Amino acid sequence: MSSAAFFNTEERRQVPLEPRDEGRVGLYTCGPTVYNHAHIGNFRTFLFEDLLRRALRFLGYEVEQVMNITDIDDKIIRAAVEGGVSLSEYTAPYIESFFADLDTLHIERAEHYPRATEHVPEMIELVEKLVATGVAYESDGSVFFRIADDPDYGRLSKLDLSEVRQGERVADDEYDKEDVRDFVLWKGAKPNEPSWDSPWGTGRPGWHLECSAMSMKYLGPEFDIHTGGVDNIFPHHENEIAQSETATGGRFVRLWLHAEHLLVDGRKMSKSLGNQYTLAELLERGLEPRALRYFFLTTHYRKKLNFTLAGVEDAAHALRRIDEMRFRLTHAEESGGADSPVPEAVERARARFTAALADDLNTSEALAAVFGLVKDVNIAIEENRLGTGDTQSVLQLLTDMNRVFGVLDPTEWAGEDETAAGLSDDQIEALVAARQEARAQKDFARSDEIRDRLAEQGIVIEDTPTGPRWKRT
Repeated sequence: MSSAAFFNTEERRQVPLEPRDEGRVGLYTCGPTVYNHAHIGNFRTFLFEDLLRRALRFLGYEVEQVMNITDIDDKIIRAAVEGGVSLSEYTAPYIESFFADLDTLHIERAEHYPRATEHVPEMIELVEKLVATGVAYESDGSVFFRIADDPDYGRLSKLDLSEVRQGERVADDEYDKEDVRDFVLWKGAKPNEPSWDSPWGTGRPGWHLECSAMSMKYLGPEFDIHTGGVDNIFPHHENEIAQSETATGGRFVRLWLHAEHLLVDGRKMSKSLGNQYTLAELLERGLEPRALRYFFLTTHYRKKLNFTLAGVEDAAHALRRIDEMRFRLTHAEESGGADSPVPEAVERARARFTAALADDLNTSEALAAVFGLVKDVNIAIEENRLGTGDTQSVLQLLTDMNRVFGVLDPTEWAGEDETAAGLSDDQIEALVAARQEARAQKDFARSDEIRDRLAEQGIVIEDTPTGPRWKRT
């Protein structure tokens, strides 16, 4: 097991990971609110969380992940009422769509996906504890958390509460509370809305309450890592800390990790700008899931990521470099002797890759280790210096690296962004271009090798005066 350190939002610095239980990490990741299909901004966060999960396991930790599904909130209720359907009927297609998108992007499944509507008793119990402490109060069937009674409130977001005047009201505040800074724990029932019985009358839980109740049920009153997007820091995660630590009297979360925003063509993503894409919409445009996954993982999670079609195309080109090296390696002869540079290259790449992941998920450095390996192996092949066992050791390292990134083995994506022949059109084009380059350098052995291997997969190349053309047979 390798030691690791991550940037803790609460402390604004990188700190070592010190799990509550040695060797095991309890991970809570904020999931979707299923009032619509998830968009690519959501998947920027979900893919960061998938990378974190995979990296922790690569580093030797056992991971128990919980991702909530918010299937009750104001938007869901309004849409369900307007449509004349139940909450479950309204949310079902969006939940199904969410899991289908996870599978499309090869996001590993969490151990738990608790739904808010299935955990109302736990939420009521949490509110009862807060009322008993005196920090929560009832008003007209709703229950609020009194922020003024929590001296630590604001430590995650670094919010200065003195900037918000006591007694101030906002126009759309539908609930009568003592202080505008207070937040709702339990909302009193309204006509035609779904509700549950509680000690304060019928009603429903507040959004912030859901994550506290469900995370503590599955991971305990204190757990290791809580993640989400930067937009969750305030008020959502701030409120989670306040209500959870007041209820338990202890620490809630050891490390807070937050992913930055996704931009689209340099602009903030929004419906009004028409740049809030779903995964299905991008696939309809012809983008490959594998290239999309790679693109989202190339930028460090704490940096803004600018989504562009050109960026996804660049991602596809980068993957072709890896695929071509794998192709060359599996058909190369291990004829070199003891002077093979590959064992040292493999050891160097593994060490660099591992250190990068342990350094707050330094994806750029981890990918540099991958492409450094690609370069070293290509040189060894060209110089005919592969030694006995080199092919297997390189493929094993690629397999291990792929456990983290999930895009390094094209066979895992067959039938999704590849054809039945095993290679996508773009990958074939890359190999044809490599053959042309070999011919230009008068490396006819290499040129013939590529042509023969393509032929084995049913790809025929025809050389014409205007350049090579290929077709499937």
